[in-house]
Amino acid sequence: MPISLYDAFVPSCLQLLGSVGGLIDKAEAHCSSGGCAPDDLIGGRLYEDMLDFAYQVKSCAVHSAGAIQGVREGQFSPDMSEPPNTFEGLKHRLATAISALEAVSEEEMEGFLGKDMHFIIPGRIDRPFTAENFLLSFSQPNFYFHATTAYGILRMKGLKIGKIDYLGAMRISA
Repeated sequence: MPISLYDAFVPSCLQLLGSVGGLIDKAEAHCSSGGCAPDDLIGGRLYEDMLDFAYQVKSCAVHSAGAIQGVREGQFSPDMSEPPNTFEGLKHRLATAISALEAVSEEEMEGFLGKDMHFIIPGRIDRPFTAENFLLSFSQPNFYFHATTAYGILRMKGLKIGKIDYLGAMRISA
């Protein structure tokens, strides 16, 4: 049986959104125990020209639930809004994305197959995709990039986290 678009996209997004939420919890605990100030982690970057932890978390929501909303609308543009600047705000952003993904049905996702989709930066870029190619070749790689970068920032800042923290709740057989 071939894998559905839903199965190729939604469960993995939910898994990693959960793990990013766990990373936020660990970051908050680290700060509460005197490890550093919250702004040091929320504003933390791997390198000065890279975007910070808050942006990475926001982008996980954007390239999961936001990508599906873009497919519904037939176009997706970068989210230029400011990311939340508190742990609670970051957790809320993830919770909103998780709720949106949990509301998506396999039937809706399969209905996207072959649908025209555009990635647009107004006045600069208009990249045509099919919905499935947009989700699997643009948003999904971006989603993993931002989740990995969020993990990397916290690890670089000294948090005692490992691969299992990144992987989160794996879908193992019973």
